[in-house]
Amino acid sequence: MPRPTAPTGPDAADEPDGTGDHYFTASPASPAELRRLEVRLGGRDLTLTTAGGVFSPGRLDLGTQVLLRTVPDPPPSGHLLDLGCGWGPVALSLALASPGATVWAVDVNERALDLVGRNARELGLTNVVAARPDDVPGDVRLAALWSNPPIRVGKDVLHAMLRRWLARLEEGASAHLVVQRNLGADSLQRWLEDAGAVTSRVASAKGFRVLRVDGPGTIAPS
Repeated sequence: MPRPTAPTGPDAADEPDGTGDHYFTASPASPAELRRLEVRLGGRDLTLTTAGGVFSPGRLDLGTQVLLRTVPDPPPSGHLLDLGCGWGPVALSLALASPGATVWAVDVNERALDLVGRNARELGLTNVVAARPDDVPGDVRLAALWSNPPIRVGKDVLHAMLRRWLARLEEGASAHLVVQRNLGADSLQRWLEDAGAVTSRVASAKGFRVLRVDGPGTIAPS
């Protein structure tokens, strides 16, 4: 019997499963149900592992596609961050493009961290570190940050998260964030600017905005 396909509406990747799990649940209660997914990352056709209880397990979501199509090449070295890594498409793209860099794949979801680590090992990528937020050493400074941030956590949590990580950007480094227009991309840009971050919209496609934040600016962790 064929496996049911994932929902395909504009917010399908954000929907909880039948257990009430969200992609930002630390320990998903839903069965893992590992599955294989064919995707194209870094100019390569890959078959990777996903599972229920993480963000967009059935497809490479549109927002991430827009982000990966529009970001500049990452720095070849230094510390690069995928904030809210899920099963790993952004972190893996960073690692494929910059084998000399350390890529931090950060998420609160334990299943997501297991998946991104599993996928990195399968691809032979030794420069990916799957980590909870508090496991990233405090002295790590970021040469780049790419993120499809977890908008559904709510504004207060999202803003605190962005303050924390944007403050770690090196001088001259930039973050690139993709946010759905209908989920507050423009209001997020205004908040970032009001918080002192130099922010610009660098792309808009498929109902998503890609925001560039030049760091470290004056934004500071709360």
